[in-house]
Amino acid sequence: MSKTITVRVDENTKECASKVLKEVGLDMSTAVNMFLRQVIITNGIPFNISAEKPNKVTLNAFNELDNGGGKSFSSVDALMEDLNG
Repeated sequence: MSKTITVRVDENTKECASKVLKEVGLDMSTAVNMFLRQVIITNGIPFNISAEKPNKVTLNAFNELDNGGGKSFSSVDALMEDLNG
């Protein structure tokens, strides 16, 4: 027997999610059912939820890029050469 649940989401979230789901051949009801089944299978939320913040190394890298620093490479080979020294 099916039961109905009501979920409140803002209009934009619903529209954007519906578009993505349609592209992969799902409707909202099927996607919610998939989510709930994964909750049961994994005995929890089926994706990582984190409030972690970037560490100092990552923040420094972001700041360097924001200030025009960092390197760019013309090919994967050039990148690998730089990485391997």
